[in-house]
Amino acid sequence: MKDVKGIFFLIILGAIALVASQAFFVVNEQEQVIITQFGEPQGEAINTPGLHYKVPFLQKANYFEKRYLEWDGDPNQVPTKDKVFIFVDTYARWQITDPLKYFERLGNERGAQSRLDDILDGETRNAVAGHDLVELIRSTNREANQEAVMVDIAEDSLQEISIGRGSIQDQIVELANQRAEDLGLEILDFRFKRINYAEEVRRTVYERMISERNRIADKFRSEGQGEASRINGEKERELLRIQSEAFREAETIKGRADAEAAAIYNNAYNRNSASRDLYSFTKSMEAYTKTIDKETSLIISTNSEFYKYLNSIDN
Repeated sequence: MKDVKGIFFLIILGAIALVASQAFFVVNEQEQVIITQFGEPQGEAINTPGLHYKVPFLQKANYFEKRYLEWDGDPNQVPTKDKVFIFVDTYARWQITDPLKYFERLGNERGAQSRLDDILDGETRNAVAGHDLVELIRSTNREANQEAVMVDIAEDSLQEISIGRGSIQDQIVELANQRAEDLGLEILDFRFKRINYAEEVRRTVYERMISERNRIADKFRSEGQGEASRINGEKERELLRIQSEAFREAETIKGRADAEAAAIYNNAYNRNSASRDLYSFTKSMEAYTKTIDKETSLIISTNSEFYKYLNSIDN
């Protein structure tokens, strides 16, 4: 009898625990809950964190995120207003603002992502098709500086724009929220993650960029060669000037030295007869040494000054 009572008591406890688990539920800070009964929403959304109650077995707690959610678009090839085909990759952040309406219109996050694909992809295509490429990739107007003028940048890089990428992104958010206002969600932010040319256009752009850079390089190379020629010309001219001045200075020094030597010789020659004779003899001996060797034959007159000292040696 006691065993039967124990089993019955355990069954009652299990039933109470089961009913309690179905009757009470916890809502965290990052969650919001819609209570449904046979699939129909009951009352307003529960946004307050804590322990809450529902009718067990008949009602169900449907949890939804309160935090910011991510939408990542697929890259699409879209033509711009100026007929340039580009690949556009986008992303956005959104939030569930009305869980009841969200549940009634979309059901769950998968349905919301699918609906956002339609809304944001459509608005992205409309925005790209309605603006030129330069407006999609730039946010502000540019001012030419000295360096830019020096490299002769392309004219379209300085083209004035009336609307930039940031403003276009804001327009997409505004128009997308108008279409999503009855879905219980709000698009908080939208950005172009990546914009690139289509493959066939990209090759043409690369070829143009290469040609432009080669032209600039040729210009710099030509200017460098002209500057090098000018420097070499100045160098040769300066070298000739230095050599000319050095030669003139050397000749001047030689002239002064020869004049001083002649003056010394003249003074020595005119000082007295003994000195003149010694000088004449010395110079003649030097001349004999330079002109006469063992194989030299001389035919000279006896009246020659050159013969005078040779005759003295014979005597």
